[in-house]
Amino acid sequence: MGASKTVNLDQRFAEAMGQLIGPGFPSEIGLAVSGGGDSMAMLTLAHNWSHVWGVRLRVVTVDHGLRPESADEAAMVARECAELGWPHTTLRWHWDGTGNKMDAARRGRLALIDAWRGSLSHVLMAHTRDDVAETFLMRLARGSGVDGLSAMSARRHVGGMQILRPCLEMGRAELRHYLTVLKGRWVEDPSNDDPAYGRVRMRRLLADLQAEGLGAETLADTAARLRDDRLALAMRAATIWDGVGTQTGWGGLTLAPDWHEQVEPATQRRLLSAMLRFVSGADYAPRAEALEGLRDRLVSGGGGTLHGCEVIHHRGRVLMFREAAAVAEATAIAPGITWDGRWHVTTPDHAGRTIRALGEDGWRQVAETPPCAPPFRAALSLPSIWQDDTLLACDALGVGPGNTARLCRAGVFRDFLLSH
Repeated sequence: MGASKTVNLDQRFAEAMGQLIGPGFPSEIGLAVSGGGDSMAMLTLAHNWSHVWGVRLRVVTVDHGLRPESADEAAMVARECAELGWPHTTLRWHWDGTGNKMDAARRGRLALIDAWRGSLSHVLMAHTRDDVAETFLMRLARGSGVDGLSAMSARRHVGGMQILRPCLEMGRAELRHYLTVLKGRWVEDPSNDDPAYGRVRMRRLLADLQAEGLGAETLADTAARLRDDRLALAMRAATIWDGVGTQTGWGGLTLAPDWHEQVEPATQRRLLSAMLRFVSGADYAPRAEALEGLRDRLVSGGGGTLHGCEVIHHRGRVLMFREAAAVAEATAIAPGITWDGRWHVTTPDHAGRTIRALGEDGWRQVAETPPCAPPFRAALSLPSIWQDDTLLACDALGVGPGNTARLCRAGVFRDFLLSH
């Protein structure tokens, strides 16, 4: 019985990988492994799969330093990888004490992995069907709609990498059974039993709901159907965008003055929410009440600020751009630097130079703006290169050699709208 289940899990993993990135697999992929049962099972599955397909693995563990045992757990993963013959790296994250600790840890983990991966395009993470069900309940308790209740995607772009989740159709119990049969090792995080965490409380609730037919599999299936519904709604918003929207070369987005006519409010909100996330670089959508307020103002001919963005009416169109008050401070330029979470600095000359928002002092140093330049208010937040108090470059205003900074999200907004 155990052996057949093990074989079945290997087959399911191979099928999931084939759907995600096959059949032309990359020569090397990354794995984020914490040492818990889910991620250690994924490591073993990927190890067995890699020998069939000839793909090399690189493994990373992020030690958040939030528990005394975390360093030992990272060392355990390193030993396991050494036995399997795969290179392993431990990265240490340090919390600065600001904001929500768990959210900061998640963001920090992704940033560290993105910096670690080098030329790797794909990184596997071991989210399971149980994670989908628990997230569904947590967001249901917050009153989330279709977007919040939808199952997480098996493929997600983060920074310059693709996060792949090949275990989404697998349960936590069967992954641990897989490891038990193969005499694999893993550690249990004591916080998984701490009711102070909402996810732990939902995990316990799931056990009670199982008796009423509302177990993890049922809720995960519901979340998957809602994901399909979300895609249909996104396609509707993309169709509207095709008719009324344009994307500027300097990071702004515009809408025709009649963009809201013959468009249902739900699609208006979805379109605006995606625009705000795209322009600001934010991971999360704005709060529903604030978004509705901005929508009301725009359809009435007004503007406003929200989510680190500003919206005005300019030359007969609605124009959204980065809010000057929300952009990052000046940063010393170094190779590979990203500014404001949105701009890659591409200029090779960086000694003693900084990148910052143009600001009013920078605007005064621009002798003449090109015809396609953004208006004054939008220009204030543009990335610009400085040597002390002297403006050296601002691509959008025709200052300097050009091509000194480019958007991280260099793709088209329509693709972002469909994938987020």
